[in-house]
Amino acid sequence: MILIRTFLITLFLILPSLASASTLDEIMKSGTLKVGTTGDFPGWSFMNPETSEYEGYDIDVAMKLAEDMGVEVEFVATDWKNLVSGVVANKYHMTSSASITAKRAITAGYSNSYYGTGTVAMVLSKNKDKIFSWDQINNSDYSVAVTLGTVFENEATKSFPDAKLIAVEAPAREYQEVLSGRADVSLTSKVDAMKLVQLYPELSIVNLDEPKNAKLFAILLPRGDQEWINFVNHWIADQKNKGFFNQTAAKFGL
Repeated sequence: MILIRTFLITLFLILPSLASASTLDEIMKSGTLKVGTTGDFPGWSFMNPETSEYEGYDIDVAMKLAEDMGVEVEFVATDWKNLVSGVVANKYHMTSSASITAKRAITAGYSNSYYGTGTVAMVLSKNKDKIFSWDQINNSDYSVAVTLGTVFENEATKSFPDAKLIAVEAPAREYQEVLSGRADVSLTSKVDAMKLVQLYPELSIVNLDEPKNAKLFAILLPRGDQEWINFVNHWIADQKNKGFFNQTAAKFGL
């Protein structure tokens, strides 16, 4: 009985400290903000092969957040397939930009959004005038490439069930399948596509009425850690008010 009472008293004393522990406390104590990023998203998170350093909108956002917190930033390499599981497993404290989806929100938390975009189709420039509608792509004559683990994989499965789906695993990218002739169409976000056509003139965005499946970008965070989520959301609101996100988007031509 004495042992049980001692155990209960000890548990009662340590539970408040456990409950109050937050990712925010961990970051401030360690002096390092760990950010999971894929490095394959030109203009957003891209590993420069010449400098071996990350560049882009998301990188500037993470560096600014770390600067305002008075800590260092450490970028942790991941891929789209493992982006969510990495933040859930505490491999990093947050991620670079990710589309908001219900599936991801089941296991991870989100910050408030700070950017919006939509899905577009990319083809070889010589074929850009051959597709006139999204419905046309849903045909067994078309092969559609996506990157495994992205929202575009799910979109392709739902929107183009009659087309041949080609899902490539990072570090490979879906647009490479179009460049090589292995796929007719690739799906990505409009902001990504706008960067890709600058890098690869042989690629073009299909001129359809509007992007498909408008989506919002946000930061993935540990679900249930409301203190850390609140802090990031307050920071986002402050930086929106100061024009930081618009200025950073303009810097990278987004």
